[in-house]
Amino acid sequence: MVVHKVVAKVVNRAVNKVVVVLLLTLVSTGCVFQKVKPWERDILAQDKMKLDPNPVETALDEHIYFSKEAASGGQGVGGGGCGCN
Repeated sequence: MVVHKVVAKVVNRAVNKVVVVLLLTLVSTGCVFQKVKPWERDILAQDKMKLDPNPVETALDEHIYFSKEAASGGQGVGGGGCGCN
């Protein structure tokens, strides 16, 4: 009977920990479900907020990098390090 009480306490503690973790998760993700307000969209639509604000410059920089490193890969460009793709 003593073993049964010990097991019940251990299970009760485990359940309590799971409940606490679930509650903390729900509370911490509460801000994720908010929509962007119309007056906030102009700030998020600026060029400096883009993941890649200047794709042409990025493509040229990556081309130069891969040419100088004498390697190709990740960009789908063939050729060696001489830059004569």
